[in-house]
Parts: sequence; structure tokens; C-alpha cells
Amino acid sequence: WEFNGSFHQPSAFLMMGIPGLEALHPWLSIPFCALYLTALLGNCVILFIIRRTPTLHEPMYYFLSMLAVTDLGLALCTLPTTLGLLWFDARRIAFDACLTQMYFIHILSFIESSVLLAMAFDRFIAISHPLRHPAILTKSTVLKIGLAIVLRGTVSLLPIPFLLKRLTYCGKTELSHSFCFHPDIMNLACADIKVNVFYGMIVLLSTVGMDFIFIVLSYILIIRTVVSLTTREECLKALNTCVSHICAVLVFFIPMIGLSMIHRFGRSVPPLVNTLVAYTYLIIPPALNPVIYSIKSTHIREALLRALCRKRG
Repeated sequence: WEFNGSFHQPSAFLMMGIPGLEALHPWLSIPFCALYLTALLGNCVILFIIRRTPTLHEPMYYFLSMLAVTDLGLALCTLPTTLGLLWFDARRIAFDACLTQMYFIHILSFIESSVLLAMAFDRFIAISHPLRHPAILTKSTVLKIGLAIVLRGTVSLLPIPFLLKRLTYCGKTELSHSFCFHPDIMNLACADIKVNVFYGMIVLLSTVGMDFIFIVLSYILIIRTVVSLTTREECLKALNTCVSHICAVLVFFIPMIGLSMIHRFGRSVPPLVNTLVAYTYLIIPPALNPVIYSIKSTHIREALLRALCRKRG
């Protein structure tokens, strides 16, 4: 512990694994390794395919590239501490390292939310105004949207580490997960955390909350446009282009909302449920997104098969 008058700050936090299953951590590391490997290889393959295939150089796949980069970042943020704990029981993480990991986890989560919104906007323009789509979402426009997404996440979350550093911590240093999460760290403080709670809630609602609302509105407008199409085949074809994105939205937002509610209001929720929701939120989307898009996107699947055939040849 570092002591400075009445101000107490721990030199490190202790991370928790899966409650009640500590003896099985070496075995549980096997599915975690499989998920991380799928996330890393899958998203790298998506980026490679899009880069090497000129026909995929269009807004939908540019946004998919942003999603893949974000998922890679999320996987790499939690991989060292999660596997370190499961393999070597390495529970200790330095205070500043914990704040750094937390900052990047939250930034990447907010970026993923914004990219999913941008992808919903792209689908709306492509279905509602197909002839104007290339003129509206040019390469420069997509680049500006990407920069705005990164800037919004970085700036909105910048005060969070400083708000945590000003708090006094006394006694308890055990985190609920094998990674650092803002509400988790905040609840270890024995000082007044009203500012942290208020700012965290405002940022969450004004970013991820607004993104989710606009995604829902985009799909309401998409459904209205699809219903107005003349033939059933056209309706199904238009909706089929959205299936992958809808799956990605559900896989990301459902566990994220669940985890946020548990940390803020679910004091009586069993620790095992809290842990499973947290892992689902941070590990499952990076692993599933490349699988979803590889299965549902005909263009990516065909490009992947062509690349495999060239290597075999």
C-alpha cells in the first residue's frame, strides 16, 4: 500500500477467476484458448481478405474492417491477464496497469458500438437509396466517420482513469474478473464515488445508449423500406444483407447491457453469473463476428475460398 496522509491507494489489485471453479482453471483455459485463437485468426483473415480483394473495397467492408480491428484490440486487451490467471494463477495486476487496461477495454467497447451504428447507417442507405449510396458514403466520408468514432471514444473516457486515481481505497483489493472494469474498480473505493457513478452513467447513455437507439431506428426505417418493395424476393434479398449485422448487434449489446446492469444494480446476483456475463461480453463477440460474416456474407466466403484455392494451387 502507498500511504499519503489520509489518502490510500493500493499498489496492485487481485484479479478473480471463475468463482467456485478455481481447481478447474487449467481445464477451463482450453475453451478460452480456442475462443481467443478464433478471435485472432478470424479477424486477421477478414482483414486480409478485404485488403486483397478489390471488389470488397466498398463502405460495408470498410466498416467491417474497423469492426475486425476493434475485435482484435478487445481480444488482445484481456488475453494476457485472463490466460495468465488460468494457466499460472497470476492474480496480481499493478494499479496503473489496471487503469490502463480498463481504459482501453472501455474505449474499444465504445468504438465497437459506434462501428455497429455506422454499419446500420450504411445498410439503411444501401437499401433505401441504392443509387446514391456510393456518392453518400465515399472513401473520404468513411475515413472521417472512423476518425470521429475513435475521437469520441478516446475523449469521452479520458477523465475516467483520473477520477479513479483520486479515490481512496481501503482494505479490499479483489476485482470480480480477470480484467479491469470501471464499475468493478470504483466499487472497491471507500470514498464518495457519486461523481464516478454519475459521469460513468452519462458517458454510457450518451454513447452506447444513443448508438443502440439509433441502430433500432435505422432498422425501423429499413423495415419500412423493405415492406414497400414490390416482390417477396426483393424483400428477402434486402433483409438478407442485414442478417450478419443484426447478429453482431445482438451478440455485442445483450451481454454489455446485462453486465452494466449487474455492476450497478445486481448486488444479489451470484458471482458466477456476473463472471460468465463479463466473459460473454468481452470474448464471445470478437470470436463470433468473423464466423458470422464468413458464413453469411457470400462475397467474403467466395473471396476466402479463392484465396485457399490459390494457396493449394
